[in-house]
Amino acid sequence: MRCVKSFVAAGAASLLSSMAFAADMAIMPPPMYAPPPVEDFGGWYLRGDIGFSNQRVKRLDNARDVTTTSSVQNLGFNTAGIFGLGVGYKFNNWFRADVTGEYRGNSQFFGTDAITFPGGFGTNTYHATKSEWVVLANAYVDLGTWWCITPFIGAGVGGARVSIANFTDQGITNNGGGALPGLAFGDNVSKWNLAWALHAGVAYKVTPNFTVELAYRYLDMGNGLTGDLRTFDGTNAMVNPTTFKNITSHDLKLGVRWDLENPPVYAPPPLIRKG
Repeated sequence: MRCVKSFVAAGAASLLSSMAFAADMAIMPPPMYAPPPVEDFGGWYLRGDIGFSNQRVKRLDNARDVTTTSSVQNLGFNTAGIFGLGVGYKFNNWFRADVTGEYRGNSQFFGTDAITFPGGFGTNTYHATKSEWVVLANAYVDLGTWWCITPFIGAGVGGARVSIANFTDQGITNNGGGALPGLAFGDNVSKWNLAWALHAGVAYKVTPNFTVELAYRYLDMGNGLTGDLRTFDGTNAMVNPTTFKNITSHDLKLGVRWDLENPPVYAPPPLIRKG
């Protein structure tokens, strides 16, 4: 019996000694999870845009207009789709820049022109199709973020390839001898112009790497041009192309941006700290 008591006492003493030693040991924190290695993409991002245009042209000019005393034009375009892609770089929380290329779909053009000239008067009715390729280098200023929403403004400069196709000019003139109808056609022509743009909009960060934009853009694409006007049978051809002066557009666009950099990964602090 005395041996059993001695054994129990020795075991209890050993257990107490082990507990005291464990209490003196430092408590190791749980391992922290390090962020994954970041690829060398910096602040690069890709973007895509769709939208529609609301276009204007200042006036139509033709070499034959030198004989016109007055002209009252009513000109317009149908709405057309916009499809664009681009790549950019975000320098900090305030400034970013990108290069974009876009196709602006076919827009139907229609117009009328009431003219007077020495000895008579007349009207012209115009029809054509217009489309563009536009390349712009853009810079933006982000104005701060509230509840994941960031308003921004920006500007861009580049080039626009304006294509005028299927141009017709149906005219009726009266010079005192009765109405004289006529119909002229212009060959398809594409030309590059200097283009510039102003941007304004809001961006919403859906995830750390994905942002949606709703933006307005004013775009100036320069002049469009037709081929020399000719009659249906090719007679009476002359050097008289028609110029679409100062083509502009008020665009509404929906865009998305994909950041190529990995977002920072949160490493939680240890659950137990010593001291």
